[in-house]
Amino acid sequence: MTRTIADVLEDARSGLARLTPEQTFAAVADGAVLVDIRPAAQRAPSGEVPGALIVERNVLEWRFDPASDARLPQAVDHDVFVIILCEEGYTSSLAAAALQDLGLHKATDVAGGFIAWKAAGLPTTR
Repeated sequence: MTRTIADVLEDARSGLARLTPEQTFAAVADGAVLVDIRPAAQRAPSGEVPGALIVERNVLEWRFDPASDARLPQAVDHDVFVIILCEEGYTSSLAAAALQDLGLHKATDVAGGFIAWKAAGLPTTR
């Protein structure tokens, strides 16, 4: 039986405790790391979340694996609370699941992505 992207997405989300934009805002205030994985071409017209760490999707795992030589300073261990943000909340689910596969058990994403963040009236920049 072949799988569809809908199947893959459902599997990815089954292991995530997805957050609303408001929950994300509160979690970041408490020390969570918000990571925007959108490419520059998406961020430019839409805007950004102030303080979000920009890590494009194609290098995410290397930047957050605590054992990687290419890790970011925030990737101190597998207990880092990483919240992934994309434009609409689809790619972020797959990315968060990939981080969980690396052992970052607190990794999750923002339901609805940047669009939901902006609709909630939370801070953005242009």
